[in-house]
Amino acid sequence: MVTHVKELIEQNAEKMLLHWPDAPLGIYSAGIGRKELHQQITFAGVQSIRNKATEIGHIDLMIVDEAHLISHNTDTSYRKLIHYLKIINPAMRVIGLTATPYRLGHGMITDKPGIFDALIEPTSVESLVEDKFLAPLRSKLTGTKLSVAGVHKRGGEFIEKELQEAVNKQHTNEGVVAEVIKLAEDRKAWLFFCAGVKHARAIKDILIHNGIAAECITGDTVKPERERIISEFKFGKIRALTNANVLTTGFDYPDIDLIAMLRPTMSPGLYVQMAGRGM
Repeated sequence: MVTHVKELIEQNAEKMLLHWPDAPLGIYSAGIGRKELHQQITFAGVQSIRNKATEIGHIDLMIVDEAHLISHNTDTSYRKLIHYLKIINPAMRVIGLTATPYRLGHGMITDKPGIFDALIEPTSVESLVEDKFLAPLRSKLTGTKLSVAGVHKRGGEFIEKELQEAVNKQHTNEGVVAEVIKLAEDRKAWLFFCAGVKHARAIKDILIHNGIAAECITGDTVKPERERIISEFKFGKIRALTNANVLTTGFDYPDIDLIAMLRPTMSPGLYVQMAGRGM
């Protein structure tokens, strides 16, 4: 089972052991510090195993979590790994799991030259809300607006460096935080999606200045610190958590009751993934 971030690797392995305590599983991820390839089941990070097909050997079933990240371009990590594993076992099956089966600039992940043939169990956010699997989101109209004037696009999405410079303004940040505090009322677990590392840290500092217990997680946050922050967030010691491109997909904490969208995007998939952290 392959995915792109260590949090999902660990989370999926933990869930497997909940269902099957004696499961013969190993983890292969440089970020986690484990490189175990000789169990019947392997939970792995794509960046760590993309060039390890020969060492991995015969695989019958490959499951990709957050499968919308598999590019239509064959010269990419997932596609290369799948290609070489299929040389070893041409009958290998690939199953992709995703809440957002589409890619910006590509369309559906089943559109050619994508690797998937069909959606086996398609559903919708609407039906999952109706059936009480997801909580409905209620948007609040805000007075503060984030301007993307002058921000260029690449591949259909805002260029990240320009986006952060456009929205990370002291006056705007202060207005955003003041408005979130006003609208939050009795909400207990706030998650902020920011446009970059500097933006995430700036929002955290303003929250603290306003008396809100807050922390920030970025790609540079070391594992012990990240685990401490998430644990304290889940136990209610931290009320607000800001992040930049880290907790977008797969972060699993059902008690989140406020999402602050401070990262403008052209990607429907990214928007749904961010919103999904509160659903």
